[in-house]
Amino acid sequence: MSLTAGSRPDGTRPPAAVEEPTAAVATAAAKDRVPRRTSKAGKAGKAGKVPFRVRLRRDRTLILMTLPVIALLLLFNYVPLLGNVVAFQEYDPYASSNGITAIFHSPWVGVEQFSRMFDDPLFWSAAKNTIVLFVLQLVLFFPVPIVLALVINSVIRPRVRAVAQAIMYLPHFFSWVLVVTVFQQILGGAGIIAQTLEKHGWSGFDLMTDADLFKYLVIGQAVWKDAGWGIIVFLAALSAVSTDLYEAAAMDGAGRWRRMWHVTLPALRPVIALLLVLRVGDALSVGFEQFLLQRWAVGAGASEVLDTYVWNVGIQNGDFSYAAAVGLVKGVIGVCLVLGANKVAHLLGEQGVYKK
Repeated sequence: MSLTAGSRPDGTRPPAAVEEPTAAVATAAAKDRVPRRTSKAGKAGKAGKVPFRVRLRRDRTLILMTLPVIALLLLFNYVPLLGNVVAFQEYDPYASSNGITAIFHSPWVGVEQFSRMFDDPLFWSAAKNTIVLFVLQLVLFFPVPIVLALVINSVIRPRVRAVAQAIMYLPHFFSWVLVVTVFQQILGGAGIIAQTLEKHGWSGFDLMTDADLFKYLVIGQAVWKDAGWGIIVFLAALSAVSTDLYEAAAMDGAGRWRRMWHVTLPALRPVIALLLVLRVGDALSVGFEQFLLQRWAVGAGASEVLDTYVWNVGIQNGDFSYAAAVGLVKGVIGVCLVLGANKVAHLLGEQGVYKK
């Protein structure tokens, strides 16, 4: 008996094979079996947004940690802003039983205090000194931490780098009283340098009482005291730079200076832009305690800045309304400088203090 193709020995044919469903059919069937959810959480998850209640539960520990800081910020930075209302009054602290309720009993004078401020030559002298000192600090002091950070970062031995960083950072913990005292013992008329010159037949000097060189003296004091803090900020930015970039630049034939120019400085540029914006916003606050301690040594003409001027007028002379007007103008100009500097940073492609 002959067998046909596909037949069994007994002459019967096997049952036809059942074809498996295609992938598209199986996927459609699976979708039909899965119930669709239309809850709010599903809609929020599809939109990529986490509900506020979920974020609050997730970040409750961080929120609790920041509450004391927020309370201190509100208490010492924002609540005192309400006192600026005295800039539009002729404030008399004895008009009531306490200074706070005296605000409600003091007469309103409008912008009279501001007109008086713009007609005061002592105010313009203090403003001029403040601007000159800010420009000098921006040119002479601001680049110093950057240069020192690059020098320390180029040191290969970690022990030497750590010791140098600690020595430069140590003066940051000194008070201005101690800083001025140290400079007095070195550069003063009875200081080490002057006494040594006199012993060898040279005429001594007293740099601490020289009004013409006072602006450079205070910049030197600021560099010695606060340059270490800036070094830490820039070294932290440099630590995030990948070593692969330096290796790739070296393989392309770039020397040390070209690696610093094309790799290191671009990595520091966002931090430099941020600190520069903050420094410009703080342009009218060049220092209070530092100038107040040395005010009587060089005279008010050389050492009077806006901060010491407000203290002298408001605290010493008791002219609170006029001092509040000067401080209010100083704060408004500082805010405008921050916004302007941040806008320039955005135009240069940097983030600045906040994003666009």
